Amino acid sequence: MTIRRIVTGHNAAGKSVFVSDSEATRNTAFQHVRGFVTSLLWETLPGAKVPAEAGDPAVAATSWVPAPGGSNLMFITFPPDSVMGSPDFDPAAAGGEYMAVLPGLAEKFEMDNPGMHCTDSVDYAVLLEGEIHLELDDGASRQLAPKDVVIQNGTRHAWRNKSEKPATMLFVLVGAQRKL
Repeated sequence: MTIRRIVTGHNAAGKSVFVSDSEATRNTAFQHVRGFVTSLLWETLPGAKVPAEAGDPAVAATSWVPAPGGSNLMFITFPPDSVMGSPDFDPAAAGGEYMAVLPGLAEKFEMDNPGMHCTDSVDYAVLLEGEIHLELDDGASRQLAPKDVVIQNGTRHAWRNKSEKPATMLFVLVGAQRKL
């Protein structure tokens, strides 16, 4: 998946300028989960200020889940669930790849409930292409179509692609503090 990322900023005189216009820098097409593609496009840290510091915060990000008050912008393409059910699927290799590529998020996935996870964030999710199902921890599920939007408030959930085509989503995660 090629994603063009255009970043604006300011010059020394304080005028608006294009800082970059190029392919997003943190893209991964997974080797052990055929068709799973992730792209972390941007991160803001808690207390972010504008103009932003120079550099690429997507490359510098150490977690795919933002700290309270921070945010992460990402694209994710989910392959059909049948990919994980194919005879050549290696769950251990896939798990290792998740841990290497998705720090901060991979640790949230439940070993005994594949796909289920929960983050301390408010997630804005938009389905761009394909169809996907959002499953909650009580088994309730909703099928999404392109342009459907989910606002997820720190809930335990899983994304299920029951179709035979990939589903691509845009996510903005806003880090939050969980009530105790």
